[in-house]
Amino acid sequence: MRILICDDEELIRDVIKEYLLMEHFDVLEASNGIEAIEQVKNNDIDLIVMDIMMPKMDGYQAIREIKKLKDIPFIMLSARGEEFDKLYGFDLGVDDYVTKPFSPKELVARIKAVTKRLQNEAAIFKYKTLVLDDLAHEVRIDNEKIELTPKEYDLLKYFMQNKNIALSRDTILTNIWGYDFFGDERTVDTHVKTLRNNLGKYRDLITTVRGMGYKFEIKE
Repeated sequence: MRILICDDEELIRDVIKEYLLMEHFDVLEASNGIEAIEQVKNNDIDLIVMDIMMPKMDGYQAIREIKKLKDIPFIMLSARGEEFDKLYGFDLGVDDYVTKPFSPKELVARIKAVTKRLQNEAAIFKYKTLVLDDLAHEVRIDNEKIELTPKEYDLLKYFMQNKNIALSRDTILTNIWGYDFFGDERTVDTHVKTLRNNLGKYRDLITTVRGMGYKFEIKE
């Protein structure tokens, strides 16, 4: 699981990172909201620890911009503990709020609690009658199970997790086949073709982004 720490104080980032690494989390860092947005664009991130008061772009604005890109859980950090700040953060969609100074052990415990709860909630992905049940590891259309290869299943899950985001072939290769895969981008095209065929009436949800890759396009 990959955690992004966004705080303009390097010492705070270092302390949080040390505790997270001891718990075997992958850790990325950003010193302001702009850097956090770039990290989200370029990496698959599971949770963000976000400070409020930062230069260039504060935490509130960063959360609003990131929510437009991807629905990532947030834990907010702030030296201010006023009720208004907490309520405003929750209105933006943050999952927890920690006031500075804080216990790194408590923060890690809160991260674990949030990720565990959200993993259970996110085990099922739906669009109309298309359902991917990750707990049962099966895909159903109109309540009928459809057969997918392991890679087709992983590809559909990745698309549904990143709906309405243009994904390059290289990004798909890295996240589905891994960094050490020696094949080429045609592997992605082949699997997308067979996945589309298996999705039947939902095949057109996977759209081609010319010169780049693919998008799982859902019009809310």
